Amino acid sequence: MEYLARRRERVEERLVDVLEGVEPPTLREELRDVALAGGKRVRPVVTILVCEALAGDLEDAIDFAVGVELVHNASLVVDDVIDESELRRGTASAWAAFGHGPAILASDGLLGEAFALFSTDERAMQAVAEAMVELGEGEATELVARPVDEAEYMALARRKTGALFRAAAELGAIAADADAYTVEAVGQYAERVGVAFQIRDDVLDATADADQLGKPTGHDAAMERPSLVEVTDLAPEAATERARAESAAALEALESVDAADSQAMVYLRDFAEFVVERER
Repeated sequence: MEYLARRRERVEERLVDVLEGVEPPTLREELRDVALAGGKRVRPVVTILVCEALAGDLEDAIDFAVGVELVHNASLVVDDVIDESELRRGTASAWAAFGHGPAILASDGLLGEAFALFSTDERAMQAVAEAMVELGEGEATELVARPVDEAEYMALARRKTGALFRAAAELGAIAADADAYTVEAVGQYAERVGVAFQIRDDVLDATADADQLGKPTGHDAAMERPSLVEVTDLAPEAATERARAESAAALEALESVDAADSQAMVYLRDFAEFVVERER
């Protein structure tokens, strides 16, 4: 676990550095409050692991890793405003802490800092821009055209969650100067992992304890939000099997990549399995 802890620590260090440069001070503190309030740092670690699996160096990927985490945090701020959720990671959500206007400005600020980090590479900009389009379309779909069956739900999950996971992996491959085939393959891997991650979130929302999870539970049902459990009436274990199928497809995509069997590859395989079994 020291291997992963060091990579998370490096993300945290660079994240603090980036946020220290934000002006004015009020915005800086709001961005720090959002981005440094915890979180699993899953997406940036995926970026780094993919880069290292493809013979790149951690430092080659660190700015892209931090950038994708900033985009993720910006999306969470907006999610909490839409859902009127007062709790995020066990503390007050941005809008609950600052008000709606400052929270939206904080989301914009996070995106601005992220794209400054991506701007050094045209392929990185394209990968993230495509993910942002998918994410926005997914959010809009969830609000106005809710899925009514499993196929529609899976399409939504690929946009709303899978797209940013895809971008995280693609950024790692781009940082390692990988070819287009490899960028696509790791993107497929991560998109599938993201969908499995979302399905597991749905199951946890329906079954977990709020204190253990660090955010309110039963929220999907209360908000009539299109979780897989709500859309299909699947039992939690049956929904988890859907997540396992996505995990298996992710591993198949990863195995198509021409990369040495490094420690980074081992962790990428383990991650595809972990997202299905996690408890928070």
